[in-house]
Amino acid sequence: MHAFETLNIPDHHVGIHWFGQSSFAFKSAAGTIIQVDPYFPNERTPDRFIHPNPPLVEAELETHYVLLTHNHGDHTCIESIERIHRAFPTCQYIGPPESIENLRENGIPNDLLTEVTAGDSQQMVDVGAKVVWAKPPQGDPEAGIEPSNVQHLGFVLTFGSVILWISGDPINNFADQDEILTTISMHDPDIGIITTHPTEGEFPFFPGAVETAFKLGLRVVIPAHYQCFTKRNYDPSEFVTAFPEDGPFPLVLPYNSAIVYPV
Repeated sequence: MHAFETLNIPDHHVGIHWFGQSSFAFKSAAGTIIQVDPYFPNERTPDRFIHPNPPLVEAELETHYVLLTHNHGDHTCIESIERIHRAFPTCQYIGPPESIENLRENGIPNDLLTEVTAGDSQQMVDVGAKVVWAKPPQGDPEAGIEPSNVQHLGFVLTFGSVILWISGDPINNFADQDEILTTISMHDPDIGIITTHPTEGEFPFFPGAVETAFKLGLRVVIPAHYQCFTKRNYDPSEFVTAFPEDGPFPLVLPYNSAIVYPV
C-alpha cells in the first residue's frame, strides 16, 4: 500500500501527490483517489530520464479514476494504464477522444472508458470535474500557432470548497486566450497546476504562467512538467522568483511527495 492511501484528508481539503512531470494523484476527504496523466515507464535510460526508477509502482496505489489530458506518450502512457487496470480492474478512465480510443485499442474495456471534451462535466463520487481547453482546437492563427493534431484538455476539480485547476499542456500564449480563461474563472479556482518552462516548448513561459495565475485569480500555483526528462527540465526556483511578492503564491512540491491542501 502506498502512503498516499493512508493520508488523512479533512473536509474541504485535498491530498496532492506529485510524481514528477505532469503525473499527479489527488485524494478527497471521502477517500476517492484520482490520478492525472500517470507516466511511470519501467525502461529509463540515463540519457533520457533523470531518475533511474519510476516514482510509483502502479499496483501499490489504489486508484478509482484516471484523468487524461491528451494523447501524448508522457500523458497517456499505455504501459502504466495497463498496470493500473490489472491491479484495479474497476478503475475508470476519463479523457479526450484520442486518448480513450488509444486505451480501447489496447484492451481497456469500453465500460471503463468515458470520452470527454471541453464543456463536459463528470462526477467522481464526491469530486466534481469540469472539462476545459488547454489548447484551443483551432490553434491561434493570429499568433502563428497551428492547430494540434489531438485535443488538449484541462480539468477543474472540486473537493468540497477547494477548487483546483489542472492546466494540461496549455498553448504558449495561454494568458491571451480570453475565452478559455473566462470559462475557467467562472469556476473560481483557488489553486492551479500549470505546465510551464522558462524558454522552450509550446507551453507558457514563466511570465505567461504568472500572467495566467493573475488573470485566473489563483491564490496558489504549482509548476509542473519537469523532474522527469533530462531535456526540458528546469529549476523551479526560477519559477518562484518570477512571481511578485504580492501575487499568487508559487508552491514547489518536492519530487515524489504529497501535501494536504490548504496547507
